Amino acid sequence: MLLTLAQWLQTQNPEWGFLRVFQYLTFRAVMAALTALLIGLAAGPAVIRRLRALKIGQPIRGYGMESHLAKSGTPTMGGVLILLSITSATLLWADISNRFVWIVLIVTLGFGAIGWVDDWRKVVNKDPEGMRSREKYFWQSLIGALAALYLVFSISEISNARVLELFYNWVRSGFDVNLPPKAGLLLPFFKEISYPLGVLGFVVLTYLVIVGSSNAVNLTDGLDGLAIMPVVMVSSALGVFAYVTGSVIFSKYLFLPHIPGTGELLVFCAAMAGAGLAFLWFNTHPAQVFMGDVGALALGAALGTVAVIVRQEIVLAIMGGVFVVEALSVMAQVMYFKYTRKKYGEGRRLLKMAPLHHHFEKLGWKETQVVVRFWIITMLLCLVGLSTLKLR
Repeated sequence: MLLTLAQWLQTQNPEWGFLRVFQYLTFRAVMAALTALLIGLAAGPAVIRRLRALKIGQPIRGYGMESHLAKSGTPTMGGVLILLSITSATLLWADISNRFVWIVLIVTLGFGAIGWVDDWRKVVNKDPEGMRSREKYFWQSLIGALAALYLVFSISEISNARVLELFYNWVRSGFDVNLPPKAGLLLPFFKEISYPLGVLGFVVLTYLVIVGSSNAVNLTDGLDGLAIMPVVMVSSALGVFAYVTGSVIFSKYLFLPHIPGTGELLVFCAAMAGAGLAFLWFNTHPAQVFMGDVGALALGAALGTVAVIVRQEIVLAIMGGVFVVEALSVMAQVMYFKYTRKKYGEGRRLLKMAPLHHHFEKLGWKETQVVVRFWIITMLLCLVGLSTLKLR
């Protein structure tokens, strides 16, 4: 929005050359991060007071950690603050004509709406389970599939008009069209290796990445500050990939596909990092507010969508290794329990408790120890992910 305004003012007043600074992507990214940070810090106390007034407190499951019972009643749905900060900063500093910015915002807010309904049912109906799994996955799948169907053609073309043309050709050809190599699956640490996926393969992979990352972040959000700081680090790293992919020079030098328009996602990623840091101010132990599903589902979906657009799905799995392991720990726990119940007549647990962070708590780690150590692991994994830019 400010970019458009600055460009218009320059045409009206050519002597206002200083407004050219708004054309620099890095400048707008820094300002987006600062704007989101300041909005979050300024609005945070008011949002928390409002949540307390509405008695939107976090219910604690009866089978959860006993040490967490004291957290019952802590305001939840704080993810609203994160989404407010991200959306405001992005609309202010990003190029609002960029199609990738809009698709990421739509997916983020769409998954945020699902989380909002889930949290609201937990609070209003006093039901710790919230939205039932089938209903939640239906809406997640709908948004994820629609986003995937749009992105498969959007990444392959340079404008929405060309996207519609490619989609029309795909339908007319009997759902068989060749996609450019940049729409294939890129392997990190290898130079110019791309496995063709086809339209169906791309849609399936994108759906799994968006929905999977959304739920992985949601499962990780179980301790004060545990999920938000890895989100900040991973989003910052993805912003670097967005900047490189959107640059003709850097993408060619680093053997990455050039996808026009992806550079603007640096602004979105910067806004997400700034909003996350602002939220951490209130979410650090002992937390004054929890993000709830409205924040966790939205942030996870945002990371997945950005990773797909910049063609770094595998790198996302590396940098978000904490999210991946947390999700796998739940899957392994459930499958092992069902397997042993069928084989021995009683279910047994692979971990003391799932997700994984609760397992370490059961082993005697303090909550802050688990959180900070998971932060350190994420920091190392992000460095490994960033190293793939050069190590090819």
